Amino acid sequence: MTQPLSPSVYSEEQRVAALASHEIGTLYDSSALRQITDFAAALCDVPTALVSMVETDRQLFLARTGMDVSETPREQSFCAYAMWEDGVMVVPDATLDPRFADNPLVTGERNLRFYAGAPLVSDEGYPLGSLCVLDTRPRPEGLTAFQRQGLEVLAANVLARLRDKREGAARRASEREALAAASDSDLRFRTLADTMPQMVWSTLPDGYHDYYNARWYEFTGAPVGTTDGEGWNDMFHAEDRDRAWAVWRRSLETGAPYQIEYRLRHRDGTYRWVLGRALPIRDEDGRITRWIGTCTDVHEQKLALEEREVISQELSHRIKNIFSVIAGLIQFAARSHPEVAGVATDLRQRITALGRAHDFVRPHSPNSRPHLAQDSLVGLLQELFAPYQSAPGERIDIIGDDVPIDDRAATPLALLFHELATNASKYGALSVGTGKVLLAVSREGAEVELVWRETGGPAVTAPSANGGFGTQLMELSAVRQLGGTVERAWRPEGLEVTVRVPAPAFSRTSAAT
Repeated sequence: MTQPLSPSVYSEEQRVAALASHEIGTLYDSSALRQITDFAAALCDVPTALVSMVETDRQLFLARTGMDVSETPREQSFCAYAMWEDGVMVVPDATLDPRFADNPLVTGERNLRFYAGAPLVSDEGYPLGSLCVLDTRPRPEGLTAFQRQGLEVLAANVLARLRDKREGAARRASEREALAAASDSDLRFRTLADTMPQMVWSTLPDGYHDYYNARWYEFTGAPVGTTDGEGWNDMFHAEDRDRAWAVWRRSLETGAPYQIEYRLRHRDGTYRWVLGRALPIRDEDGRITRWIGTCTDVHEQKLALEEREVISQELSHRIKNIFSVIAGLIQFAARSHPEVAGVATDLRQRITALGRAHDFVRPHSPNSRPHLAQDSLVGLLQELFAPYQSAPGERIDIIGDDVPIDDRAATPLALLFHELATNASKYGALSVGTGKVLLAVSREGAEVELVWRETGGPAVTAPSANGGFGTQLMELSAVRQLGGTVERAWRPEGLEVTVRVPAPAFSRTSAAT
């Protein structure tokens, strides 16, 4: 049995609060407690037994046998004393006990003489009341050991029922709080979702759609609830339906974020492009509990991008035509002046190389974009070297680092490496079937080094001190336009050219970082 705490360690308000937490009112006239008082009276051979709870101003009898009133004032309470005892308190003859001799229950018509009470103490040590037995006859012998033990066992049963009530009350309170918190959380979410410009939706872990915000119904014009479950599939354009479902199923299977553009039916019957996104919400164990998604109307942006692509392709087409026209004019002039045919051919090839560089760095759509990244130095070089080999790396092998580039660097790079490749095909390693070129790219800090190394070709000799037009063009490209340096080594096994360029010269992004 729990021992009662000393009154010095808590206040009466705390004790009464502990009593109230057991929701004793719900046990009033409880049949289970009445069975206990009936048995206690029979066990102790007395006419009266009570389960008494001591409140601030009264003692309330939750169950009673042989008593016609449900409460008495606290100042008349024997149990208010018994609840402080370590065990059963026995009063053989109340008229002889100075604490109770003048008590109205003793001097009045109740004629109370014998009292025995087992304290009811909460698990925390707060005295709550007692299970007591009463008689109008004195009992000098008190209780037998068996009766005392039985009264304590019955008191423990009373406490067990009080404990069940308190735990039930706490559980119900917790459930109410949880429901209130969930309701408040749901209200907050719905309020937030309805204020967002995007359409917001959510699904169960298996993908069942069970919520859409007001913006969704406003956009689609669908009656509330008609797009729950798989009903939302009917809102897709027929050409996008299978693709959207495939992406969604993949996200459900893997837990990966969901993102796709598709056409969604508008309330006016037209279809508009939207961006659909969703992320999973996971519990502490990593299990997905919900998916929260949005649909953003991107129709205008989509049309603007398509229009921009059309304009870009048209502009690119016209620029390429200009390159072709210039190349054609040079070829036409060369026919009229055979003496400049060699120079004209070189010039025409350089213009063609510039055309390739332009096509590589111009804005592209997903359909027109090159296989390699548009901002890739390696991609540009492979595009430029394609006419000199049937497959990348067959005659000209590129190793080392890749470097981001943009349109600013594409032109001088195209002229520089076109010149090297052309010279190699005329006089150097690419002029024979066994020759090869290795181009090594390395980035060290703020500088990029490109080493062009020819092997397997005919013996080469250093040109005149000033060099020809090609040499001057390389200097113009690498030094003046890119701000770098050029070094040549005429080795017996082949030409080696080392170009060093500041990294920011390759792209505006590099310059910004």
